[in-house]
Amino acid sequence: MELELIRHATHDHVVVGEVRLDAAVATAFKDRMREILPHAPGLVLLDLGKVDFMDSSGLGAVIWTLKALPEGQRLELTGLTPNVERVFRLTRMETVFNIRPTDSDAALPPTDSAAPARTE
Repeated sequence: MELELIRHATHDHVVVGEVRLDAAVATAFKDRMREILPHAPGLVLLDLGKVDFMDSSGLGAVIWTLKALPEGQRLELTGLTPNVERVFRLTRMETVFNIRPTDSDAALPPTDSAAPARTE
């Protein structure tokens, strides 16, 4: 599982380097995110710009990441390709996640429409 972690003062930018986020890599994705999340500042920006295919296991791994966030952290998605955006739209997950249009927003503070921070 190829993930690139770029640390910023206010957030972590995690770039998924795989073309497919599917059953073959979902467990490895969750394992890597499990290592990253405890050390991240308030925002984790997950960049899916290289992912062209996502199945239900890949979507489940992204949902798992949202649920696994420590208290006070937020997850935002960016760089969705048309195929991945379609998966989020068809499953209505675009109503659950705050999705930024491009990864060029990676260094910007959270959007006003950001989902509230995870609290217990």
